[in-house]
Amino acid sequence: MRIMMLGWEFPPFIAGGLGTACYGLTKALARQGHEVLFVLPKAIDRSHSSHVELLTPDELRSAVQSIQQQAPGQAPAAPGQRRKTETEIAIDRLDKSTRSRIEAVAVPSGFTSPYPEFQMPGGKSLEALIEEARVIRSQQMMRVAGIELPVNAAAAELIQRAWEQASNMGGGEGHYGHDLMGDAQRYAVLCVALASQRNFDVIHAHDWLTYPAGLAVRSLTGKPLVVHVHATEFDRSGDHVNQQVYEIERAGMHGSDRVVAVSQLTKNIITRRYGIAPEKIDVVYNGVEQEEDQPRKGARIERDDKIVLFLGRITMQKGPEYFIRAAQKVLTKIPNAKFVVAGSGDLAMRMIHEAAALGIGQKVLFTGFLRGRDVKRIFDLASCYVMPSVSEPFGIAALEAMHHDTPVIISKQSGVSEVLTHALKVDFWDVDEMANKIVAVLKYPPLSQTLRAHGAMELRGLNWDGAAEKCVRSYGRAIAGHH
Repeated sequence: MRIMMLGWEFPPFIAGGLGTACYGLTKALARQGHEVLFVLPKAIDRSHSSHVELLTPDELRSAVQSIQQQAPGQAPAAPGQRRKTETEIAIDRLDKSTRSRIEAVAVPSGFTSPYPEFQMPGGKSLEALIEEARVIRSQQMMRVAGIELPVNAAAAELIQRAWEQASNMGGGEGHYGHDLMGDAQRYAVLCVALASQRNFDVIHAHDWLTYPAGLAVRSLTGKPLVVHVHATEFDRSGDHVNQQVYEIERAGMHGSDRVVAVSQLTKNIITRRYGIAPEKIDVVYNGVEQEEDQPRKGARIERDDKIVLFLGRITMQKGPEYFIRAAQKVLTKIPNAKFVVAGSGDLAMRMIHEAAALGIGQKVLFTGFLRGRDVKRIFDLASCYVMPSVSEPFGIAALEAMHHDTPVIISKQSGVSEVLTHALKVDFWDVDEMANKIVAVLKYPPLSQTLRAHGAMELRGLNWDGAAEKCVRSYGRAIAGHH
């Protein structure tokens, strides 16, 4: 199967939880013999892309150069009339048999955007973008039928615009931009331009930034769309949602053929908050990469301090304030404990001030954003990993901690708590119980050793190969039910 995968995160462009999930899933799909075309908004170092075909704006560079040489000018149409494109004129001249071959793969027009106010860069509507791309798609289908045509002006304009606008997407390597709505629109232009040049069987779109692109590509190609929900606006913002983001999420889920949720918790939110039928949703738990290099047994760094780790975005969703409050309580019983907050986010300064106000500033280390080997090293140093998330659709960092032989304490309000047995679980708001569990792991070696040993065995059943197989089954349902 050939999959066009739409995602904003992929190492090393952004090495967050979603990037890790996309990376692990695509590797597993490749191992199972599927082809993945992964569309990223920026050109990146391709050393991590041996298992996928990464499509970036650079793919359009040669097309732009070719277009500049081939695209003929067009005389203006008469008032009130649309001038036929070269493609349409050529199709009119085809014999019936050849025309039937093209129509067999053509997509009916009449797409209506689920975002009536959603204007593409340059002031064009999403509908207009689709109609332009149909011209390119028709040319591709004609090439399949053995007919070559010069690229016409509409195709030239779309590909040229997608290439030029790509420079305005995102905030550079490893960062989102400040104009997320504009980024979603520009990404849709890029994906439509790239999709007009490619063949594939199914579209797989990850999270809301890619949903406009997924719907546009679905309309252009007629291929089924699977949207993968790693987090919802209710996870990120509580009840104070960004209405525009919510509407995009809702339109993407309703406009897709299947929805993949990373947990039963997320499926329940999608059903209750977005009005999606439960039978349309497939739950596919995340996995962990099993064959990564590990430190040798016995190679653990010696230390006197007991290190308790928080790793993730320092935002409301991740519950860092509960971690800091629990830290204060733990230190009354284990003075040599130290707490590491690894990550960045809008609450970072507030958490630094909170630790100082509680009188534990010297015991809490804020490392900033970590990546690569630094993440592996901090897991190796930690005596305990705590994930106190207020709302966590899955929580892949908990699996990574267990993979690095670190006991974990996780919020009951997380998707990963549905699948882990050998982890300690606590309500995010119950700071006293969170502190008690941290103390138990640090003070009682048999408990820590049990969590490590059984956690390692439990991880064997949580891998990306299993997740990929479930996604492939979801693709099959999407293709079977597509109309």
